[in-house]
Amino acid sequence: MDLGTRSPRWAIPDDPEASTYRFIIVASKRARQLQDGARSFLPTTSRKPTVTAMKEVRRGLVKYEDLNRDKPPEQEGGVAGSI
Repeated sequence: MDLGTRSPRWAIPDDPEASTYRFIIVASKRARQLQDGARSFLPTTSRKPTVTAMKEVRRGLVKYEDLNRDKPPEQEGGVAGSI
């Protein structure tokens, strides 16, 4: 198995980086919402919120916002950009 390729099973469809870590974070937050009583976006027979959440994330039904993606890099002591 080639370790350089990412499995689409563990990636968010609209994520340009195909981050497995991001998939897990988004799915876990969605599972918590389902546990707290939120309705599922899919008709499902599974009673496990984690399974339902992963299916929803894989299909691109869960919207998320990455606050760090659009943030400019912090300047180190005012040196960067002062040339």
